[in-house]
Amino acid sequence: MLAGQIMTPRPVTVTPGATIAEAAQLMLEHRISGLPVTDGKGALMGIITEGDLLRRAEIGTERHRSRWLELLLGPGRLAQDYVDVHARKVADAMTAEVVTISPRQSLEGVVELMEQHRVKRLPVVTHGRLVGIVSRADLVRALVRVLSQKALPDNVKRSDTEIRNAILHILDKELWGPRFSVDVDVENGTVYLHGAVADDRERTAVAVAAENVPGVRAVRNHLTWVEPVSDFAVSADGD
Repeated sequence: MLAGQIMTPRPVTVTPGATIAEAAQLMLEHRISGLPVTDGKGALMGIITEGDLLRRAEIGTERHRSRWLELLLGPGRLAQDYVDVHARKVADAMTAEVVTISPRQSLEGVVELMEQHRVKRLPVVTHGRLVGIVSRADLVRALVRVLSQKALPDNVKRSDTEIRNAILHILDKELWGPRFSVDVDVENGTVYLHGAVADDRERTAVAVAAENVPGVRAVRNHLTWVEPVSDFAVSADGD
């Protein structure tokens, strides 16, 4: 799946000359936490987010540093802090260096960029013009669509043997899979897990693997976690 398939087209934007109050009002009205900043031709100039508005003199949240630390930071950094806290125009408060993506960017690449740069949204740009934006909410919506599509239609049934083989296939291919210490039984779509694992996280992973197999109605997890050094055993809750 690509960014262009899940992006929000024609996102709400703000101009560099808009006031901070106007930008904040737009965020509240549209229930969004960030606004791309564009010029009159749709070129991306920057982005302003709720994070840029957290430290403001008007609400008494500006950062207070000790005198000796201010001396170490130098006048340039202190001047920028002053602008961030007191700026009246979007152009002075926005982040000008923005990480962007193209509509052809894979969702894997989108998530990697979000994590790498610690951002919640990425503007989508084509030939220098803003064409959309991908936010965390867009990714969640895409996830919901895929999850709903993965459900088997009511008229399609899978036998217990097919379900069991599918689960065993997952355990065989995954490096963490405790294939030889776990027994999988399926009865009328209900999966029963028995056996032992060396790590409690494996017990959860086996259950999750079973839940993801189409046709599974329920999973009964009876796996026992056996600590390999002490042989201390913890039984499953049974559900």
